[in-house]
Amino acid sequence: MASSPCGNTNFDSGLEIKTRSVEQTLIPLVSQITTLINHKDKPKKSERTLAAIHRVGQAVSVAVGRFVAVGEAIALENQELKDEMGQACFEARRAGEAIAQLTDVGSALSSQSDGRVTVFSDRTGMVKAARLLLSSVTKVLVLADRIVIKQIITSRNKVLVTLDHLERVSTFQEFVQIFSQFGNEMVEFAHLTGDRQNDLKDEKKKARMAAARAVLEKCTMMLLTASKTCLRHPDCESARINKDAVFHRMRCALEQVIEIVTEARSSAESRILSASIYNGIKDFKSSVESLRDNLYASSPQSLSSQLEALVERTEDFTDSAYTSHEQRQAILNVCQQARQDTQQLMHHWIEVQSALAKEATEEMEVAILKTSQSVIDLRRELHKAAVARASDLLKVHGEQLPLRSLKAAGAEGNLEAVAEYSRTLTEQKEQLVEACRLLCHISGTEPLEITCIHAEETFHVIGPQIMSAAQTLALHPSSKIAKENLEVFCEAWESQLCDMALLVREINDVFEGRRGDKRPYLSLPRPGKHSANLKTAKAVKLDAEEQTSMAKLGLELRLLSSDVDTEVEKWEDQEHDVVRQSQSLASMAYNMYLFTRGEGLLKTTLDLFHQAEVLSEEGLQLCSSLRTFSTQLVDEEKTVVMTETDKLVALCQQLQMGARTPVQGKTATFQKVDSSIQTTRSALAVVLSLLPFCNKLNKKYKSERSSLGSPHDWRERQDTSTPVREEGALNGKSSNGFGVKSLEQHMAALNLLESK
Repeated sequence: MASSPCGNTNFDSGLEIKTRSVEQTLIPLVSQITTLINHKDKPKKSERTLAAIHRVGQAVSVAVGRFVAVGEAIALENQELKDEMGQACFEARRAGEAIAQLTDVGSALSSQSDGRVTVFSDRTGMVKAARLLLSSVTKVLVLADRIVIKQIITSRNKVLVTLDHLERVSTFQEFVQIFSQFGNEMVEFAHLTGDRQNDLKDEKKKARMAAARAVLEKCTMMLLTASKTCLRHPDCESARINKDAVFHRMRCALEQVIEIVTEARSSAESRILSASIYNGIKDFKSSVESLRDNLYASSPQSLSSQLEALVERTEDFTDSAYTSHEQRQAILNVCQQARQDTQQLMHHWIEVQSALAKEATEEMEVAILKTSQSVIDLRRELHKAAVARASDLLKVHGEQLPLRSLKAAGAEGNLEAVAEYSRTLTEQKEQLVEACRLLCHISGTEPLEITCIHAEETFHVIGPQIMSAAQTLALHPSSKIAKENLEVFCEAWESQLCDMALLVREINDVFEGRRGDKRPYLSLPRPGKHSANLKTAKAVKLDAEEQTSMAKLGLELRLLSSDVDTEVEKWEDQEHDVVRQSQSLASMAYNMYLFTRGEGLLKTTLDLFHQAEVLSEEGLQLCSSLRTFSTQLVDEEKTVVMTETDKLVALCQQLQMGARTPVQGKTATFQKVDSSIQTTRSALAVVLSLLPFCNKLNKKYKSERSSLGSPHDWRERQDTSTPVREEGALNGKSSNGFGVKSLEQHMAALNLLESK
């Protein structure tokens, strides 16, 4: 938005538009002004053309008048912006009036005979008025945006004051009162920061905001149980350490939010992001390929230094004790090849420069291609090593053995066993931290790098907190609150492992060029298509207490969705109907999981029921595909597939009937939500059991009887087709709101967080 509608002429001030809301507000205005300036300057103008120009000009003037009135009202409420806002509003009003006057062309005859200055006679005046209008309107919007930032800072300051009070309380009664106030303030902060996150244009800032808000979400529950444990056992050092760590992390997250909204630069963030190998490879490859355009922009020595700096960063992989010998050797070999190719390129480059040539020779062009390919191969090897390491760790740590052992040892009061299992957890923590660091190197986008950094920090912080919570329980094995506190920290660890698994899949998607296509079927139903029986239903949002009871069920749904996607990826034929329809089910189930967190685009219960109905229809289509698939099978195999398919049919019909059944009242609506999600979970579990079995059979029959077993033939035998879906896919990965965590279990009536 840095140019006026006429050509490339810049208007005003260097104001940078950083939010979508400001940008979207300006787009219609730019469009209208562009229409006025770019009209065809014909000698004869029809009455219709003149009327259209007059209409657009008047519309701009009226819209500016209303806009300025709002700006002036904002100025009255915010004295610190009164002068700047007043000046911007004055300029906008003046520009709007000038445009109205210039477009008051009347009729073709009168505009030519009465000597009035119009858009036709003073095109330069129109351009100036347009530039002034866009500049002043943009300034008003940017000034108004400062108010939003001020609101977030004010809200943060209130939270910090209450946080200080919470940290100093000495009685349960005082804690309950202040925590209730803290909850209300966090609700306000959640709304403001959620809106801001959605509004940011910069994806990197959005990722940082999401990470900070995820910390606040998890720390709120930890703060509650850690504080209660400290109040119950005031002389326990490990309980105090546990609580202090939570308060410290929460303050850091609050500060990070303010850094983002005020444009403060995080030195740690810039240092880490600049050091990633992915960025190094991208910059080096760009330097190599730019030689085609300019042979004299840099020196061969600088290119060599750039490569050596890049190779040095790969030591994070090659020096790791957890990198296998084969992976280490493969990385070293590719690095050596990159050095050789670069040396060859430098040799040809020096020859070309010595000859004062204007363009690269054929030999140099070949060297450029080889050097570029060698660093692409390096990225591939590093990606393979990082993803393999992370995947192996997730498989090993998915069983949660140290956590279970710590809980048991703590409940038994066995301090020695707690110390032993703490050492095991420390080793796991260090492995996961290193895996996140390696993933950060090869993540492929800055938002994913930030997510990797967040995961690394989370494991680094929560590990010791689990140990201190376990030590507290061992010292007080009969304490219910100490046991509950340990459970909360263990759940946060498990949740981060799930997030890491999703992160690995996203990084794979980016590497393989599938970014944005992961969940192509995740969409809301078409308006009216599936709502025939829901016309009288009232759309409601679940409150915090209800969403709390959905949290565990939703997590199970997310894990099943992830597992289904993993099984789907193992199929060679990604266009097979079973594959496409299973992926569709997993995608819609993931959307329902986001609903349980108060996130995603399913905002109300009515949205959820619509999605459940669409999911049931897709499930029945999958059943049809499975029946067709089973016609290729022998008796025993066919029996297994058909038995599971019949289970899936029953569940889909149950889900469909439940979604279409109208209910009245909050309790009945909540029960319907619970039933829909539970039935979806059961249906997904059946799909998950079928996928590996069907994949095995598919491979078998393709090799033995390819003519009978080709998926193409199976599809041709189907009488039904997959229902039409929306083109615009919902982004199943975006996490914009505070998830609602269980407070009801700990303190009645303290519903703390809710999602926007």
